[in-house]
Amino acid sequence: MNTPSFECFDLDQTVRSIASAAGVGEQQARAAIELLEDGNTLPFIARYRKEATKGLDETQLRLIEDALAKAHELAKRKSTILKTIDQLGQLTPALRQQIEQCDDKIVLEDLYLPYKPKRRTRAAMARERGLQPLADLLQKQQPLRPSRTEAIRPFINPENEVPDEQAALAGACDILAEQWAEDVQTRSWLNEQAQRFGRIHSQVKRGKQDEAEKFEMYFDHEEAASRIPSHRLLAMKRGEAEGLLKVSLKLDEEIVLRKLKSRLSLNHQFELHSLLEQTAEDCYQRLLLPAAESTLLQERKEKADEEAIQVFSQNLRELLLAAPAGPKVTMGIDPGFRTGCKVAIVDGTGKYLESTAIYPTPPRSDIDGATRTLKQLMERHQVELIAIGNGTASRETDAFVTTLLKDWNSQHKDQPPVLKVVVSESGASIYSASELAAREYPDLDVTVRGAICIAHRLQDPLAELVKIDPKSIGVGQYQHDVNQSQLRHGLDREVQSCVNMVGVDVNMASSSLLAHVAGIGPKLAEKIVEHRDEQGRYPSRAALMKVPKLGKKVFEQAAGFLRIRDGKHPLDNSAVHPESYHIVESMATQLGVETRQLVGNESLVSKLKAEEFVTPECGLPTVVDILAELAKPGRDPRSEFRVAQFSESVNEIADLKPGMILEGVITNVTKFGAFIDLGVHQDGLIHISELADRYVSSPSEVVSLGDIVRVKVLEVDVQRKRIAVSRKQA
Repeated sequence: MNTPSFECFDLDQTVRSIASAAGVGEQQARAAIELLEDGNTLPFIARYRKEATKGLDETQLRLIEDALAKAHELAKRKSTILKTIDQLGQLTPALRQQIEQCDDKIVLEDLYLPYKPKRRTRAAMARERGLQPLADLLQKQQPLRPSRTEAIRPFINPENEVPDEQAALAGACDILAEQWAEDVQTRSWLNEQAQRFGRIHSQVKRGKQDEAEKFEMYFDHEEAASRIPSHRLLAMKRGEAEGLLKVSLKLDEEIVLRKLKSRLSLNHQFELHSLLEQTAEDCYQRLLLPAAESTLLQERKEKADEEAIQVFSQNLRELLLAAPAGPKVTMGIDPGFRTGCKVAIVDGTGKYLESTAIYPTPPRSDIDGATRTLKQLMERHQVELIAIGNGTASRETDAFVTTLLKDWNSQHKDQPPVLKVVVSESGASIYSASELAAREYPDLDVTVRGAICIAHRLQDPLAELVKIDPKSIGVGQYQHDVNQSQLRHGLDREVQSCVNMVGVDVNMASSSLLAHVAGIGPKLAEKIVEHRDEQGRYPSRAALMKVPKLGKKVFEQAAGFLRIRDGKHPLDNSAVHPESYHIVESMATQLGVETRQLVGNESLVSKLKAEEFVTPECGLPTVVDILAELAKPGRDPRSEFRVAQFSESVNEIADLKPGMILEGVITNVTKFGAFIDLGVHQDGLIHISELADRYVSSPSEVVSLGDIVRVKVLEVDVQRKRIAVSRKQA
């Protein structure tokens, strides 16, 4: 006997659906799907398989990857549902076709609902009492023969908990209400009503006013479900999760009930018409409305999650791609009061050199001792940059270092001035206490590791920030309230994109950084570092093949994003993939030069015509990329390092006055505006309406994390620590 197949993944249908949703051609979608299904990574496909996808960029590939994952998930759910209904012996050809052709997960669950195992509902108990035939009679709405009493009498059975006619009708109506509530078309109709006309209402729970003060604006708040901003819905849902608010769906009950009764075609001539009307109302209040509310809030929450994750991902990307200060000797200072400021020096490669503690802040306020110590360190190690963490005691430490540098730079005018930068230390304490930090600096105190982390963040934000859980970096919006698996996936993908975009020096990188290179992952990254520690630096990309478990597929995915400085092959320090080295060799041969002479020589590269090197395996897009890389090999795509010039007369929030024009650094971008560091250790808010002289639909249109901008102070509330500023006329 053949076992029926319930495989529901249709590749052709998936290709058509994804191509339409992503706005790409079907051939492009099919090529991308096949590459993804074959285990290729997004960065690799975007960079090195442009011919196959006809130039799809990483954003388009992400849409396809996400849609493909949803298609697999939906197909898997369809298979489970078909198997379950088949085991019940109720899978008809028509129902099977409905399920197989369904492309909406909500409708799919509605189709499954009548067959889904349930807890003992009122309708289920009524069926156990033999009242299903009576419910069927009521459903027909035809005259009861020979009479109402005679028609109902067979269902009355005191031993079966149906003592009289009233009990029989009540049970039959419970069955009818559930049948109406499980009708796919009725549920879809009410979901549509909720989407179009529903309002989301939040209300403070009785007796929770004092606890819920931070949610005060949501104590009795209502707005259209179709227009509610993601940040407000997430705030409401957070209040509900904390047991302080109740969030619900509001519909115009009178209108909806009138439409519902019309849909159910209630016969006014039927002798039990009034009872069926009551049943319709019960069906709506008890079953349909809660289901519609759950569906709507789930959909809106999913949309809000996607928007919040998108904002978080964009902010994270801008932070990771922030301009690196570069290979300069850097002093990292982790400020503190009672325990003092921990100071660590790292050289241009990031190697730890020395650490100490100073006490320029209360309660000790040893300014002279701290000044003497720092100057000795600066002299001994030729310090070029000072990175100050922005946490506790940062303002006081910053003021102290400002005074010190005025004196130092005036005394060393023959040298480049030492610069100071206040850097975010979000997540630094988490890294400092992590197993990774303990492995990197086993003999150092947690606080010293924190100072090293702060210094590294200035030298190369990307290389340091990949060591920290992205959620701990502090550039998100309600990051603890959104779907955590989606958040993790979104942020990990952003980190991977940034790391591969910049490229990684395989002989310098930590395992944390290598883990994000396309195709590698944490375990293999550790093996790469172990092999490097045991055998010495890698002389070439090809030498990576000697690493245990690093096979051809991994090498194919990763090689183009790994760099070997001063290696055996001149192209190993470029983004040219080893599979295309022979193309460059052909170019060099045509010009009569060595490959090494061609790399970085723009005048030579300009003599080459891309069309002449196209082959069946290597198309024009790849050749164009190769020529661009040869002209400027290993170019860092990040912007040039620049320091914001904070006003020396403004050190704390009380120093701010309306009308002041100041320079600051964008620290966070949300849906409603952007936050800016003005050097007073309390971020100001640039509301979306104050970001530009024109209409701005999204703050990310005009500002990005790390941007240095000029603003005008509008309002200052010292007591509530709120600063409102504007970019208009600044």
